[in-house]
Amino acid sequence: MADVQVTCINKQPRNNTHEGITHLGNSKGKWTRQQVIDWIESKSNTFFTLVNGNRGDIGVVDGPNGKYLRTYADGKWNDNLLSLPECP
Repeated sequence: MADVQVTCINKQPRNNTHEGITHLGNSKGKWTRQQVIDWIESKSNTFFTLVNGNRGDIGVVDGPNGKYLRTYADGKWNDNLLSLPECP
């Protein structure tokens, strides 16, 4: 199992909430939201962000419009994913 740091996202449209995230990535690659959800749920990989030195583990949330991804740190869900820059 790999522990993968996510450093960028793509979102469509950009002003939507977490449900609008379409891709997550880093300098080594970019993956669809569904691929990341599948890997987390199958426990084949874990994903995290590192914002201002603070790690936020990425988890799957079952929302009203389907599953989406959010970060979880210090015992609460937060917006670390949304603070990341756009992936190229």
